[in-house]
Amino acid sequence: MKSFLITGGSGFFGTILKERLLKDGHRVVNIDLEPDDKIHTNLVSIVGDIRDQKLLDSIFSAHGPFDGVFHLAAQLAHIAKDKQFLWESNVDGTRNIAEMCRKHGTDQIIFISSNCLWGEPMGRPVLETDTPNPVEIYGKTKVEGEKILTEYSNHIHSVMFRCPTIISAGRLGLLSILYEFMDENRIVWVVGGGKNKYQFIYADDLVNACLKALDVQKTVIYNIGSDNVKSFKEVYEYVITHTNSTSKVRGLPRKLILWVMRLAHKLGLSPLGPYQYKMIAEDFIFDTAKIKKEMDWQPTHTNEDMLLEAYKYYHENKTSIATRQNVSAHKQNAKMGVIKILKWLS
Repeated sequence: MKSFLITGGSGFFGTILKERLLKDGHRVVNIDLEPDDKIHTNLVSIVGDIRDQKLLDSIFSAHGPFDGVFHLAAQLAHIAKDKQFLWESNVDGTRNIAEMCRKHGTDQIIFISSNCLWGEPMGRPVLETDTPNPVEIYGKTKVEGEKILTEYSNHIHSVMFRCPTIISAGRLGLLSILYEFMDENRIVWVVGGGKNKYQFIYADDLVNACLKALDVQKTVIYNIGSDNVKSFKEVYEYVITHTNSTSKVRGLPRKLILWVMRLAHKLGLSPLGPYQYKMIAEDFIFDTAKIKKEMDWQPTHTNEDMLLEAYKYYHENKTSIATRQNVSAHKQNAKMGVIKILKWLS
């Protein structure tokens, strides 16, 4: 039996990873700001803040040594209104984790980074060697997190996964707005003609990569994501066709809608920040050749398959989902804000 620490193990992806580790017979310690609804003899769940160095020190002392740390905890820009809190949690928290690993002899960190490191299209798949250029604070904190872990490379092996939106059954958050439109047979709007392509990653595929990363004896960055990425219009139409929804996909003028979304964000009326409204209007795909070659990893689900799975979960559980409290952002419905106007027109 091995022992692992997960930061953010009560969240959407943390829950899936935690279940896999427990199923495989490992011991898991979870620290998260949100309570953990999982009970297991090999699980210790702690409600706590990774900014608290004394708390982390006590966890490593009482429950270590750990065979590895899965560092998933992060505050999201559209949820955390206090930007200082977001920065401290994502950046100072990452440094605290690295320092505790160094102090207590844990030499393996698996870090979930993001495609939010970029906010502008590059006209081609993004490589690990491309220089990050984030347009909002969440992406900037992930860049800083990568830098911090690289600083500790003489003491700790850190495998950093730059990943797009993680999807499988149970993924809600901003995607719940899309599900609601489909579920109510409303028009599903896309920017322009919806021909742009945006890569997802299936949650179980990311779990498999995390487990493989435990054997990687170096500090390294890997892009990760799905293959055969289709356009937003094609993906949405696939989901609609394979459900009872009668929604239709329609386009909105690109320049106009981007201007409106930019204004709505500045006025605090929209849940979509700069990265989100650029994402739904541009292409973004990672080149994943490196992880396939060096880790013998392959994705198993396409965008359309994983979004269909996620929508079906929403459709079957929407009543209970609507009453959820004290759960992470990706486990609950996002507030629509000004998007309600678009819903009324649909």
